[in-house]
Amino acid sequence: MRLFRDLPPEVRALTGVAFMVALGFGLVAPALPLFATQFGVSKAAAGAVVSAFALMRLLMAPFVGRLVNAFGERVLLATGIGVVAVSSALAGLSQSYWQLLVLRGVGGIGSIMFSVSAASLLVRVTPSHLRGRAQGVWAGAFLVGLVCGPAVGTVASFSLRLPFFLYAGTLVVAGSLGLGALRHSELAARQSVRSTPLALSVALRNRAYLAALAAAFAGDFVLVGARSALLPLYVRDDLHRSAGWAYAAFLIVSLVSGALLLPTGKVADTVGRRPVIVVGLVVGALAFVLLPTLPAIAGLLTATVLIGVAAASDAVAPGAVMGDVVAGTGGTVVAVFQMAGDLGLVLGPVVTGWVADAAGYPPAFVVCAVVCALPVFAVLASPETLQRARPAAAVTVEDAARDATT
Repeated sequence: MRLFRDLPPEVRALTGVAFMVALGFGLVAPALPLFATQFGVSKAAAGAVVSAFALMRLLMAPFVGRLVNAFGERVLLATGIGVVAVSSALAGLSQSYWQLLVLRGVGGIGSIMFSVSAASLLVRVTPSHLRGRAQGVWAGAFLVGLVCGPAVGTVASFSLRLPFFLYAGTLVVAGSLGLGALRHSELAARQSVRSTPLALSVALRNRAYLAALAAAFAGDFVLVGARSALLPLYVRDDLHRSAGWAYAAFLIVSLVSGALLLPTGKVADTVGRRPVIVVGLVVGALAFVLLPTLPAIAGLLTATVLIGVAAASDAVAPGAVMGDVVAGTGGTVVAVFQMAGDLGLVLGPVVTGWVADAAGYPPAFVVCAVVCALPVFAVLASPETLQRARPAAAVTVEDAARDATT
């Protein structure tokens, strides 16, 4: 298949897993804040349900990095998906806000196990000159799933509980696929002889890695966290539209991102990582400026298209920079990169929800624009050495250590 040409077979397996995970997430994400408000809580409290998932990811990430090194990606990946599946099914049975909050937090533990395992395997098997493309294919699988999820998610018009059960089902399929497709992977079998992971202290002295952390934080704060928590409520409260419009907005974001992921990955591999990150952050900030400024439906449609553009850039380029820095190894440096995004996911829904409660949606969207724009300065100040993918085999740990001093 042309899409996977020259890419390792593990990438093909990971894309299948990613699709099934995202299909379920696309089902449940727009329904989650609406379901939470059925318990009579505020917008900030509804946002906290989104944040609880990310908070547990954030707290568990340092431990998961070590678990990946100890037990291997394949087993940890399937175990994590199983935890999310069980917690999602139980969340659909929640009888109170606090039950929903706790169960979504438990799901976050499984989610970080899955995502760190998958990201570690992806950067380890892919040479640097294909890393942007591999990130694009992998993220593309997520977004195709997110496209299909909202389409199936119209079941929320019948019951806001049903998406949680369907999410659990897609995760069971994803876990089975991960265990089966990666069972004969030579890389999974050679877990004990992998190269030594890059030390976190070395990575944190690398300005390119720090810029990638900043971009990941902003992207997840705004393009994932705040969007997921605020957009459905904004559509209902200010635009006075049904939940179907919220699903349509999520669908547009996914369609635009999905169409741009592979071209964006190619640009990141040829022109450079840094321009892709900068364009994505600037476009994302513009989207949240226009959302409350333009007339109702026009603002929603314009903003969602621009968010889709920004999300494609955010899904590809920061992760490619991280892969360049870790030099094809996984573990703690990958986990910290995940933590940066998860911190954004924790703060985004709660901070913007609090602002929306206190001052309305337009000021909350201004906060989103500012957070999205701020990392541009750090990205522009990052070193030249990792702007482009190196058109050879993956760089060595010694190369990354030398880059840290530039």
